[in-house]
Amino acid sequence: MSGRTAPPGPVAVVGAGPVGLTAALVLARSGVPVTVLESRNELATESRASTFHPATLDLLDELGVAAALRRRGRTVDRLQWRDLDGGVHAELNYSLLAGHTRHPYRLHVEQARLTPLLLDALTATGLADVRFGATVTGAAETGGGVRLRTEEAAGRATVGHHPYVLAADGSRSRLREIAGLPGTAEEYPDYALRVVTDSPLDELVPGLAPLAYVRDPRGSFSALGMPDHWRLIFRIRRGTPRAEVLAPEAVRARVERALPGAAGRAVRITDAHTYRLARFLLPRYRAGRVLFAGDAAHLTSTAGGLNMNCGLHDAVETGRALATVLQTGTGDEAPLDTALGRRRCVVETAVLPRSEARTAGLDSPAELLARIADLRRTAADPRAATDYLLKASLLDVAPRPLKGDAHADLVSQAHR
Repeated sequence: MSGRTAPPGPVAVVGAGPVGLTAALVLARSGVPVTVLESRNELATESRASTFHPATLDLLDELGVAAALRRRGRTVDRLQWRDLDGGVHAELNYSLLAGHTRHPYRLHVEQARLTPLLLDALTATGLADVRFGATVTGAAETGGGVRLRTEEAAGRATVGHHPYVLAADGSRSRLREIAGLPGTAEEYPDYALRVVTDSPLDELVPGLAPLAYVRDPRGSFSALGMPDHWRLIFRIRRGTPRAEVLAPEAVRARVERALPGAAGRAVRITDAHTYRLARFLLPRYRAGRVLFAGDAAHLTSTAGGLNMNCGLHDAVETGRALATVLQTGTGDEAPLDTALGRRRCVVETAVLPRSEARTAGLDSPAELLARIADLRRTAADPRAATDYLLKASLLDVAPRPLKGDAHADLVSQAHR
């Protein structure tokens, strides 16, 4: 690893998703010029991640976009576990997190609602050059920097020289491929079926919380209330033909089994699609002066909505550390290596195991009943319930906001 001072020039951020734009905004707010390269011609609009945890909202608040995002989303004040008959196993209220975060709630909103806010804030800094339709086709180290080759509109090729490159270009990262790093994800035994409805499920199902996990030996699924629709997430054994699962009559039957009686029959299904569930973790989050964050560095189960939140935490911590390295100008990369090592450790020791624990034992009635009993005990103990919510929200492993003191003794409180 070179110890020489990085040459002047903008840091390149590859990818204009939530992670890339957050990292770029952290850098620009620190006075570091950035060039953002996005292969698409515009910001992505398709349905993807939709959960923002308290720790993430604290960091987005620091960047000045949390309030606007909240106005576009649905605030979730409690977690609920239910059975198929409408009985409630347990509930945890996010108010337990008051004093640990400025945002004691979870927010449900499409990630596509965040990226325009980040882009506007980034543009307002005057330190960002954002290029859409710019695909990275090559990268080479040049003794203290990286030469990036991009192909833009009409096949026009451009070459830029950057002190560092931050790859936030997703699970199929082109920069990861160029660097010769491993990129094969391990698929879980299940894949996901997402059913979307614009029916007001909280009116059709008495007492339904905007985040409900149905845990029942007869069938389990998750229900997420969004600002203008609901999502029902089912896990399907890998090997089950997707065409069979997505057949309209099969989707309808599954929904009616999940919501027995009049509620299931009243649900209007507006969309149904499947997506893979996989895990992946880079051995190291850098290759020379190319750094990796978000899906380019890790994938986890979608259970608990942790992966995108972790990616946004990557962006903040890596952006801060990189700004420190560039601003000191000493060539000492220790702060950067420390931050990247910590980000990887968080995924390995917290995000992956917590995400996977959310769905462990769903196919075993005995294990499922034991887990339900554990949840009831947790909900009955305020201290245990608070600890559960701290970990479910990543508040114990997230970067701390630089303003305010809500997190001052968070880690010690979480582990006493």
